[in-house]
This record gives sequence, structure tokens and C-alpha cells, in this order.
Amino acid sequence: MAHLTTTAHPYAFFEGKVVPVAEANVSIMTNALQYGTGIFSGIRGYYNAEGDFISIFRLEDHIKRFLQSFRIIGVKLEYDHKQLCEITIDLMKRNAPRTDTYIRPFGYAGSLNLSPNLERDSTFAFAEYMIPLGEYIPVDKGISVMVSSWRRVTDNTIPSRAKITGAYMNSALAKQEANRNGHEEAIFLNEAGSVVEGSAMNIFLVRDGVLITPAKYDDILEGITRRSIITLANDMGIPVEERTVDRSELYVADEAFFSGTGAQVSWISAIDHRPVGDGTRGPITTKLQEMFFRVARGQEKKYAKWCTKVAIASK
Repeated sequence: MAHLTTTAHPYAFFEGKVVPVAEANVSIMTNALQYGTGIFSGIRGYYNAEGDFISIFRLEDHIKRFLQSFRIIGVKLEYDHKQLCEITIDLMKRNAPRTDTYIRPFGYAGSLNLSPNLERDSTFAFAEYMIPLGEYIPVDKGISVMVSSWRRVTDNTIPSRAKITGAYMNSALAKQEANRNGHEEAIFLNEAGSVVEGSAMNIFLVRDGVLITPAKYDDILEGITRRSIITLANDMGIPVEERTVDRSELYVADEAFFSGTGAQVSWISAIDHRPVGDGTRGPITTKLQEMFFRVARGQEKKYAKWCTKVAIASK
């Protein structure tokens, strides 16, 4: 997608300090570049022009999951939760963007050693950068998706609870297949043939007024936005089921949408050339999408604890 090609904000955190983003470079011999031995996260900051601040959505939760990913693969990072949150806030202040912003914390095997060896590369380096980002996939129009022929990697192959860089070749193949077949996105099944998620986002269905999403044990990434949508739905009195979802349920759903830091809340109009419901954005999707954006932008006091507000100083 051409609109995703963008210039980073001026500063990055690299090798223990804030530097101009052009100076935050690694060698082509870096282990993580060769073998996908890295952990990343994606966090959004929403710009509020009226208050001149950035609302970072669920920063503490994202950093918690980021650190859990290192525990899963059995390596360390030299920064703790508090330090990583502070680094992110300080970097946001330094960049002072007046636009919606995507935040990318990244831990990686920074050695120049040959072969993937997590015992040898047991402490990962850390870097973080920020880019302007609006819509990753459209939120105001329905998207066409297909069930991919590629299966989602299982938790016992590459742990699905961790955002491991090498695992995203799986996502790239599914996305490539979907795009080549005229669709905007893909849906993964797991090895059991059950619905998992999109190429890099969680999925929800609505059937008979019930919000349904695949269970945590079905090889999904435990999404922060997914968790937020479930909370919002419960608070709005919408019944929620977290369970195994069959492929054929996709075709009889009344509504469907993706959720994620990149996807936000993006509704699905067709799956495998079959319209979802009547092909329009359904009422439950609409309610949840509208509420999500109010919450993420810091406009709902009830969920203020989810938002870290960073004042933007004049440059």
C-alpha cells in the first residue's frame, strides 16, 4: 500500500540514547536481520488538536506484552517496564508530532554472530522509532477478504503470544495471496481448520446479536485492541463469546470486523466473495467502532486510564 510508505519522525531511541533517525542503523550482518530473531510491538498515539496532545493508547499494556514476549522466548532486555514507558513518552515529547503516530518498540539480537542462537544472544538490544500513520486498512468502507491457503503458525512452532519478527513471513505470504487474488486482506485458519485471525490483526463476528471472537487457545495473538473491544462490548451490554470458530461461520455471520493497533476497527464487507450480512457496516460494528475511536482519542472519561496523554510543546 503506497500510503504506508512514509518518513519517520525526526528522532529514534537507539543504543541507549535519542539520536536522529537517520543515525539509527544496524549492520547487514546483524543476527536479527538474518534470522528474524527479534520482538516488536505496535502502539498508536492519537493527536488531539484541540488540546494539543497525543493520546497513547494502552501504553502500559503494550509494554507489558512486549516484555512477556521476551520471557516466552527466554531472552532478556536491559530495560524494565517503567523505563520502556518513560523512553516512549520522552521520545514522543522529543518528536512532538501533530499527527496520529505509530510507535514501534523493537528488541533484537544485535550481534553479528552467524546462526540463530538464543542462548548466545541472550540479551537483546532495544530501539524505538515513530512514524505518522493514519489508516493501515480502511475503517470507513468495507474490505474484501479471503480465507488463506496458508495456515497460521502454531504456538508450538513459533509462539503466537509473542510478536516475533520471523513469524511475520507467515503473515506476508497470506497477505500476498489475498492481494494477488483481488482482496485487501486474508483470514488464517489453524492446523485444525478453525478461524484464527487476519494476516496481522484479530477478527470478530456477529451472529444473532452476539459478538464472537476466536479463543486464546486457537493460536491467536492476544491483541490489546481485541481485549479493549471485548471490554467495551461487555460494558455496552453486548453478549461476547470467546470460542473456536468454524470456517463456515464466516459465511453466515451478520457482521465481521478486524481489530488491532494497525487495523483499529475495520469492517469486512465480503469473505471469499460472499457478502457479510447485507454487505454494509452492521449496527454492532458501528457502535463499537465509534466508541473505540472516542476512547482511543481520550474523549471518554470512563476509560481515561487506557490513555497516556503527552502534551506537545512548541518546536
